[in-house]
Amino acid sequence: MNRQPTSGERLFSGYSGRMLLTVSLAWAVLQAGRFLLSPLLPTIIEALQITNATAGIALALFQGIYAITQYPSGEYSDRWTRATLIVPGLGILVLGFATFGIAGGLTGFLLAAVITGFGKGLFAIPSRALLSDLFVERRGRALGLYAAGTDLGGLLASGLAILALSYATWQTPFLPVAVVLGALTLLFARWSNDGYTVGSPELDASGTLRRLFASPEQRRTLLAFGLFYFMVGGFINFLPTFLSQAKDFPEELASATFAIVFVVGLGIKPVAGGLSDHFRRESIAVVGMLIAAGSLAALSLVDTRLFIYVAVVVLAVGYKMEFPLADAIIVDNAPDADRGADLGAARALFLGANAVGPAYVGIVATYLNYAVAFGGLAVCLVVGAGLLYWDARRG
Repeated sequence: MNRQPTSGERLFSGYSGRMLLTVSLAWAVLQAGRFLLSPLLPTIIEALQITNATAGIALALFQGIYAITQYPSGEYSDRWTRATLIVPGLGILVLGFATFGIAGGLTGFLLAAVITGFGKGLFAIPSRALLSDLFVERRGRALGLYAAGTDLGGLLASGLAILALSYATWQTPFLPVAVVLGALTLLFARWSNDGYTVGSPELDASGTLRRLFASPEQRRTLLAFGLFYFMVGGFINFLPTFLSQAKDFPEELASATFAIVFVVGLGIKPVAGGLSDHFRRESIAVVGMLIAAGSLAALSLVDTRLFIYVAVVVLAVGYKMEFPLADAIIVDNAPDADRGADLGAARALFLGANAVGPAYVGIVATYLNYAVAFGGLAVCLVVGAGLLYWDARRG
C-alpha cells in the first residue's frame, strides 16, 4: 500500500517535514546506540569476562539479524502500511536498548543484540520507503538528510562513550537512548496519518529478485554498490587500527581521526543527495567512488600526518556521498507498489557484502600488509565506478 507524494514536498514544514524530522532523528538516535558498542567494547569484554571472539559473535548476531530483516520488512510495508512496520520497529528498539542498559551478564548482552538488530531491521527500510513516498522531486535531498543521521549518531556515541567511561558504567548511556527513542515513537504515532493494517504474511521473494536482476543495467548497479559496501565494511572497521598499527598514531589520536569521517558525512550526505535531484545520480556516484578510490590509495602510501588527515577528509567526502545515492537509485528503478521490497532486498545484498569486508582486510593485513588490503578496496571502488559509468554515459 503506497501513499501519493505530498504536495510541495516540504523538507522542514508540513506533514512531509514532520515525517522527515521524526524518522531522521530516530535513525540518528538508534545509530548513536549502535555506535556506542564500538568504543565501549573493551570495557564490555572486561565487565562480562568474555573473549574478543564472543564479543564478535554478539555483534555478528546484531548485524546478521539486521540484514536478513531488511527484505521482509520492506515488502510488508508495501502490502500493509509503512507505519505498521515503523512503530513496532521503534518499540522493539526501545526494548533492545533498555535491555542493554538493564540486563546483566552475557545472556542479557546477547539478548539485547538480537532484539536491537531485529528492531533496526523493521525500521530501516519502511522509514526510507516512507520518505520515498513523500518526496519525488526532492527524494535525494530527503534521503541525504536521513542518511546524515548515521554520522550524527556516530558523533553522539563518541561523546556518550567518553562520559560513560569517565563517570558511569558501560550500560548507562543506553538508557537515555531508549528514552529518546520512546519519545520519538510517540511523536511519530501522533503525527502519522498512515493507518495500521496487517495483511497476508506471504512474501514474493522470487518476484522481487526477478525485478532487481531484470536488466543488465540493474545488475551492474547492484554489483557496483555491492563492491562499495564491501569497501566500507573493510575500511570503517579497521581505520583506527590501521592508523595505530601502520601509521604509528596514538590510540586517542586514531579515534579522533576516525571521528573526522562522521563530521564530514554529516555535511556531505544532504549535499550529495540534493545534487542528485538535479543531475544524474549515477554520474555523481561515479565521481564519489573515484575520489574515494584515489584517497584510499594515497592513505595507504603516505606517512606524513598532515597528508594522512587530508586523505581521510577527502576519502570521507567521496564515500559518504554514496549512501543516499544508492538508496535513491534503487527506489527510482523500483515500481511504485514495490519500493520497500526492492530496497529491502537490495540492501540485504549490500549488507551481506559489507559483512565480508572486515574479514578480507583482517586476513590480507595479517598475511601481507594494510597497504595491500586498502589497495584492494580502492580497486573495488574503481571497478564499481566503471560499472556505473557504463550506464551513466548511455543515459
